[in-house]
Amino acid sequence: MTNHSFNQYDINETVSDIVTALKFKEPTEVQHKVLPPFLRGESVIAKSHTGSGKTHAYLLPIFNRLTTDKKVQAVITAPTRELAMQIQEEVKKSLQGTKFDEEVRTKLVTGGSDKYRMMEQLKKNPPQIVVGTPGRILDMTEEGALDLFEANTFILDEADLMVDLGFIDEVDQILTRMKEDIQIGVFSATIPERLQPFLKKYLQSPAFIEADMGQLTPESMEHRLVELKHKNPADIIIDISKAIQPYLAIIFTNGKAEADNLAAELTARGMEPGLIHGGLTPRERKRVLKDLKDLRFQYIVATDLAARGIDIKGVSHVINAQMPKETEFYLHRVGRTARAGLEGTAINLYKEEDLPLIEKLKSKGLTFTFYEVKKGEWKEVKDYSHRQKRERQEGDMEKKAKQMVRKPKKVKPGYKRKMKYKADKNYKQMKRDSYRKGKK
Repeated sequence: MTNHSFNQYDINETVSDIVTALKFKEPTEVQHKVLPPFLRGESVIAKSHTGSGKTHAYLLPIFNRLTTDKKVQAVITAPTRELAMQIQEEVKKSLQGTKFDEEVRTKLVTGGSDKYRMMEQLKKNPPQIVVGTPGRILDMTEEGALDLFEANTFILDEADLMVDLGFIDEVDQILTRMKEDIQIGVFSATIPERLQPFLKKYLQSPAFIEADMGQLTPESMEHRLVELKHKNPADIIIDISKAIQPYLAIIFTNGKAEADNLAAELTARGMEPGLIHGGLTPRERKRVLKDLKDLRFQYIVATDLAARGIDIKGVSHVINAQMPKETEFYLHRVGRTARAGLEGTAINLYKEEDLPLIEKLKSKGLTFTFYEVKKGEWKEVKDYSHRQKRERQEGDMEKKAKQMVRKPKKVKPGYKRKMKYKADKNYKQMKRDSYRKGKK
């Protein structure tokens, strides 16, 4: 809680009514920090995680300066169609029942729909708010269907994902068609180095805001680690599925090919998972999201696209079939569960190469518990540090046991086998002695 009120900001009566209608009690951390400079018309770079309330941190100031003039006043860009659709729904929901309800148009401008029909609609009824993906917005401006020069505000949402997906050049081209003093809002979970040239080019003296998210993950979230060893991830996930009863579980992989393969392997083992990643056609993605809404799936295999660009509700479990490479990606993935005060479980299949990431996450305050799952039952096990210590001790014992066996001066056939037998005998005795000592 921030202990602040929306009444302290310079918002008009309509925005105050929107806040009341949405039942917002008090601003989130990012909203409290973004609203004052953004309401003043300043450009802002805001670093905050998914679920922090950033969407309304920029929507409320846009509504505050909105008029019924038939021209584009705000452009909101998102890296995926699904995210753009969610923002569009928030805009419509917010304006419903206000004085702008009938007179203000917001238009979703994304691929996957008839281009020429969209051009006709945009020319006939220019929207005041445009929400969409960079490629289709740029296309509409190049075709003369959209005139963005009069717009006051430009939003770049999920900016780091924009960079990852290669859309920043299209964003650049859109901004060259807008006025020089346009207010820009950049919202991102991370500020990667590759985003810096864009920020320096378009934002002069912006307000830089970093929302203090407090805990990285909620207290109601449990983080479990299951060692892969040499097992097939699909086999372990099938075992896990017998031990949990998820409302909805997202199974993450690190790429499209891995997601396709895992989904196929799970299907072959009798599970019926959904599948979503950036390689699906718009029609396929739309169908999967509808099936999710209709609760057709209990499990869905996904890439990081689902952690950032799609709002999937009701996720009780996150299973990392492959651990991500960066801490931020881990946090985004597990951030899909334990929302709105509900409990959640993150189950991570890990290899030895994932241990540095786990240590980084532990240093940030996350607590992991180590488990095995056999025949549909969880069994808590000692963590890898205990195993590593034990393996080192056993290695030292083995070495010492060999040193205790002297090579005979005169060797006879089979002497190596006899030496090995004696070394093994010494090693077993040392292990017994160590065990007895530990019991005292």
